[in-house]
Amino acid sequence: MMTSDHIALQDSVRRLIAREIEPHVEEWEAAEIFPAHEVFKKLGAAGLLGVNKPVEYGGMGLDYSYEIAFCEAIGGISSGGVGMAIAVQTDMATPALTHFGSDELRQQFLKPTVAGDMVVCLGVSESGAGSDVASLKTTARKDGDDYVINGSKMWITNATQADWMCLLANTSEGDVHRNKSLICVPLRENGRLRPGISMQKIRKVGMWASDTAQVFFDDVRVPQRYRIGEEGKGFTYQMRQFQEERLSGATRRVTALDKVIDDTIEYTRQRQAFGRSILDNQSVHFRLAELRTEVELLRSLIYRAAQVHMGGGDMTQLASMAKLKAGRLCREVTDSCLQYWGGMGFTWDNSVSRAWRDLRLISIGGGADEIMLTIICKHMGTLPRRAD
Repeated sequence: MMTSDHIALQDSVRRLIAREIEPHVEEWEAAEIFPAHEVFKKLGAAGLLGVNKPVEYGGMGLDYSYEIAFCEAIGGISSGGVGMAIAVQTDMATPALTHFGSDELRQQFLKPTVAGDMVVCLGVSESGAGSDVASLKTTARKDGDDYVINGSKMWITNATQADWMCLLANTSEGDVHRNKSLICVPLRENGRLRPGISMQKIRKVGMWASDTAQVFFDDVRVPQRYRIGEEGKGFTYQMRQFQEERLSGATRRVTALDKVIDDTIEYTRQRQAFGRSILDNQSVHFRLAELRTEVELLRSLIYRAAQVHMGGGDMTQLASMAKLKAGRLCREVTDSCLQYWGGMGFTWDNSVSRAWRDLRLISIGGGADEIMLTIICKHMGTLPRRAD
């Protein structure tokens, strides 16, 4: 799937990462936040926040395979939180707006987001509705030409810096799969949170450089014209948006896992025990070969899913498989490699322990492993029938 043009794009991304991101990673990790507006503006100026977004909204207009190439490249950032935050901007909070939003809405929200002038976050999860999206409680009640929003959202990446949120809320009563809408909700005016919006930052095990918060809405008004697409189609739009999020997550982890293996090869080659390097033990270099093979198999699955998506097919099953496998491999690879680092692997200040912390999230966020298994079983026709 990768051509010389894809590789050229990746080289451009990696040069920007090396110049603008990597020199600051340790500082951002310690601060548990990075300057999203500053970083995104540099990415936006290079056209990298809209690789597969339409040209009329500032994007490159390239096909989805180039977005996969971009995700591979940002997966190499040594802070997983920064790569995840970028992916929220490109693959998690904007696909539905791109596909279903009005021209007015895309001009107002998508174009400045692609340019890096706005930071976006995705508001789906709640404290009582993570994997079970249909059970979310946040409401957007009609009042004149507005929606009045009440409720809260949990685990929101980019929240403390975001200018707007792609929010999923209940806009009517009835069937929980047909009563929801996606709405573009401005979070700030003149750099300050709008009246009725408050936040509580959340500390995490990993992904430190990425800010995460719980966001509260108390009678927050937005015009109904800020709704993405049709009213009541929000659940359907979000399920489609999830597929690009999940494949993006798996793709970024492929590069991160390659880096873990590469760093472990370098470390074990230098580390001596009993008169020879750790790497010289057959159990070690054979195990690293097995892990590398598994990562390459995951890469092939991702490329296949992307090709189905580009061809207009439904990549739900393949994207779910890729995310499931990525989550399992993130645990297997980082745990195995950390073991080979010995006591040094159990300290904070090295790449393998950071990867061990950061990469654990993919088995939880964006749909837990158990949800991926349920989706796969649904496509296989093996789910047990529910009693009436």
